[in-house]
Amino acid sequence: MILLATSHALFSAYFQSDFFGKCIFMALFALSITCWVVLIFKIKQVKRAKQLCEAFDRALQKNKEQLLNLNVDQKGASHPFSQVFQMVKQKTVEILNKNHFFAEDKEHVYLTRTDMELIESYVLTTISSEMKRIEKNLYILPMIVTLAPFLGLLGTVWGILVAFSGMEAGASVTSNTEILGGLSTALVTTVVGLLIAIPALVSSSWLRNSCRVLASDTEDFLYKILTAIELQYRKP
Repeated sequence: MILLATSHALFSAYFQSDFFGKCIFMALFALSITCWVVLIFKIKQVKRAKQLCEAFDRALQKNKEQLLNLNVDQKGASHPFSQVFQMVKQKTVEILNKNHFFAEDKEHVYLTRTDMELIESYVLTTISSEMKRIEKNLYILPMIVTLAPFLGLLGTVWGILVAFSGMEAGASVTSNTEILGGLSTALVTTVVGLLIAIPALVSSSWLRNSCRVLASDTEDFLYKILTAIELQYRKP
């Protein structure tokens, strides 16, 4: 019943408003649709990435003694942990091949501390690229948080101006309609603007925090792999 009454009030205010008021309503509706599309997509993306990373980490722990011999089949699912592992594996194999070429003892090839630092710096750029990919278009939510209340405020001011204009016109049927339309525009646009901004603010904060946690977990995963590789290939 509450939802039905709210919808009725919203559509009634829309149809009672003038052309500029309708434009403000349409802008608010467009912001609302954009907000929920971005919100749902990013939440699914972040949750999916976390689930894939956790599953990948568990699978990798079972074969941590033979990291460089593992062939990861991502099955079209790209996530930070798999990208980090692929980059670590690729760079480690390249350095081992280089060390093997220049080594006097061809049977035993090792990684120096400098080699490990090179791999680390190389893969950190991969982590940065992965987080940029996940955070892509996330700036839309903070923009909506700022823009929606301002559009609501614009509708409020415009509705009050229309109402005062109607009062100045006299007590005719037309002026009464303009007054009611202006007041409804003023009230409803404020409510709609806040209803858009509040979920966008909460979801934006949650997504930002989730991305920071995922970035931290990815770095921990990197150092876990580097430690395992160093233990296998460091010179005794």
